[in-house]
Amino acid sequence: MNHNEPTDAPRALEFRAMCLEDIPIICEIEQEAFTTPWTSAAFYNELTNNQFARYMVMDSEEGVLGYGGMWIIVDEAHITNIAVGKRHRGKKLGERLLREMQKTAVFLGAARMTLEVRPSNRIAQALYEKLGFYGVGVRRGYYTDNQEDAIIMWADLPDSKRTLNNLQGN
Repeated sequence: MNHNEPTDAPRALEFRAMCLEDIPIICEIEQEAFTTPWTSAAFYNELTNNQFARYMVMDSEEGVLGYGGMWIIVDEAHITNIAVGKRHRGKKLGERLLREMQKTAVFLGAARMTLEVRPSNRIAQALYEKLGFYGVGVRRGYYTDNQEDAIIMWADLPDSKRTLNNLQGN
């Protein structure tokens, strides 16, 4: 047992492609996580019309615990959203989900990954930095709810399948 992992974290996690039937629970997590949540129509569009979109859910015996989405364009992965349900936070599940997204991005040919994060979201920034992201700039007034800026972060992804184990935390 890894002594750094909370004891109440689910043992068996499955990471799978998001499907249309997941949209209602994903929207519930969106409502809990974000002040300007995506709509079910936005997720439907991503899953059915966006050829660059790759969305996954983190599932367990308890159901969907979290999800993440990214666009893979040529050799870059852009995280569009990532969230863990409120009652499952603080169990290192966000880290496990982000590692799985990085691993998937490498598998799909990405060499780099980017995202935007609120300066006020220090918890997310700490996670991103732990997994190799670094700030490169600011998007002024990016968030529509309060005009907060966004920090632009990038991470270089491993260039071989051998280093995928690092993303798995092994």
